Amino acid sequence: MAKINWARTYDVVVIGFGAAGATASRFAADNGAKVLLVDAAPLGHEGGNTRYAGQVVLTGHDRAKTKRYFKQMFNSIKIEDEMLDTYVDGINQIPAYMHDYLDVDEPVSYNKTHRDPGWQDFAHGLSPEYSEFDGADAIDLTTVHDGFFDATLWKNLRQHVTDRTDQIDVWLESPAMRLIQDPESKMITGVTVKRNGHEVNIAARNGVVMTMGGFENNNDDIQNFIGVPKLKVIGTLYNKGDGIRMAQEVGASFWHMHSYEGYGFDTGFTFENPTEERGKFILGAWPELSHGSIFIAADDGSRYVREDENGRHGHAYEHGQWHNPTVYAHPHLIFDQAQYDTIKGQGKLPYPDFFKLVVKADTIEALAEKIQADPKVLSQTVASFNRFADAGRDDQLGRDGDSMRALDDGPYYAVELATAMLNTQGGAKRNAKAEVLNAAGEPIPHLYSAGEFGGINANQYNGGGNLAECLIFGKIAGENAAAPKQDKVSDSDQTATDADTSASIHEDSETDLGGNDLVDNATNYTVGDNQYLGSANNGIGGQIVVRVTYADQHIKNVEVLQESESEDVGRKAVEEIPREIVAQNTADVDAVSGASSSSRAVKTAVKDALSKVK
Repeated sequence: MAKINWARTYDVVVIGFGAAGATASRFAADNGAKVLLVDAAPLGHEGGNTRYAGQVVLTGHDRAKTKRYFKQMFNSIKIEDEMLDTYVDGINQIPAYMHDYLDVDEPVSYNKTHRDPGWQDFAHGLSPEYSEFDGADAIDLTTVHDGFFDATLWKNLRQHVTDRTDQIDVWLESPAMRLIQDPESKMITGVTVKRNGHEVNIAARNGVVMTMGGFENNNDDIQNFIGVPKLKVIGTLYNKGDGIRMAQEVGASFWHMHSYEGYGFDTGFTFENPTEERGKFILGAWPELSHGSIFIAADDGSRYVREDENGRHGHAYEHGQWHNPTVYAHPHLIFDQAQYDTIKGQGKLPYPDFFKLVVKADTIEALAEKIQADPKVLSQTVASFNRFADAGRDDQLGRDGDSMRALDDGPYYAVELATAMLNTQGGAKRNAKAEVLNAAGEPIPHLYSAGEFGGINANQYNGGGNLAECLIFGKIAGENAAAPKQDKVSDSDQTATDADTSASIHEDSETDLGGNDLVDNATNYTVGDNQYLGSANNGIGGQIVVRVTYADQHIKNVEVLQESESEDVGRKAVEEIPREIVAQNTADVDAVSGASSSSRAVKTAVKDALSKVK
């Protein structure tokens, strides 16, 4: 192997700073490794899908029952017994895991202790998600505290990384470009990382861990592997399938490439809004979209999903199993004037821009032309729907007859939908030791993986299963990657100096690689007369800092100086809440719909600032 100019050398390099990457890094560090953790996202937007997830971790309370439950989840999908046993064993140890490794004194069991009415319908539907399966009574959800969708688990995992800055360097906005592999032994010796505009080679003496998530934001991969025209991502915008390409280059085997999870209303939909890069996550029921004179039409105008079905992570019931429904290019909600008035009468909608997307026509045929459907097919669909509604029985798809009302004589309306995607499951196949396997089923030396990249879950899925997998296999991958190797990268193959240390640091003379991005970005803010700083950490993007101007018993101004909330509704809360606080002269204002955590964080920071007023 020709000599490689290594810019730096670490014991372990972890690619991807979500739950799996954070877990792998801290356990590698705890086993004596010097770790480099890299991620493509900028500061405050690391976290992958974990920061957007419900923060629930799938848990089992009886090993035998949990294994029976999961065998039914996989059904005909082959899964090696050792791999399933590792997953099941880990799921049954989640409360102890949180106590022992995440410093959670009393992990919260949903089934045993949690009954927050605001989240009961959501969480109860996941614990278990398949209540008809044998062993379902052993399935539970565990959280680090009594709450959901507030990034609390993610912030816990992130903190364990920041607590180990002496052992873990974090580089953000630094995507991994390719794995470096010895051509003869096939050992992975390092990673090429794009850092500060330069591609640099980073040596990994003992292992590389791939935790970069799936390919939700790569439409070519979606079409090639899942076989659908498009999906609307509602999680992170940084999972672009880079790991798929990198694993292909080093000869990895692949599995579960067709599997993905969704979430949303009516079996997993969101709205097709070109102005939104990320689809809006419509959590829970919105009855007005599935009850009344309203239905979902495929591209040609025909019905294809049961609108009132309680979709299980974007899966619909089909002849004994739950599968992702057929994905069409431009499905639409179709409804009449009565339904329009019903939705309008709701006032504050779960999706405020709903009526901006509405298309109107006086006749069904004219509506079909506007939405590129077949006028004849859409007219026949309306006629059939009306017959089912009048009869009180849906002979086509089994929708509850009481939820159906015949469409009137017009006008008619349509809103374009998109099939919502949480995450993909597929990727490089791993074994129970978290080793990535080649096409012959043998481990690729020094290469490991954890999390959604090459996830174990396939076919049917129970909520919280991916987060459980991140914790379980993240720990396994981190520990195994950190273990000293007899065949570690040879000093003769690198130009780095001080090779006697376990992780020598050598700077390329032409590139300033910088230090730890979680440490080097501290910012000090100034205040003037009648100005006060406040901060909060209860959003989903880390710390929020505000500067409040307060005089004459009035809040004159609220400036958000630092925030890393989500780019869509989170950012909307950051913009709107300060204006409302000033207008109402109080921090106790209504939250922005769909951004309760971000709204709460801004209000908490303002209250913190006001507490300093003398």
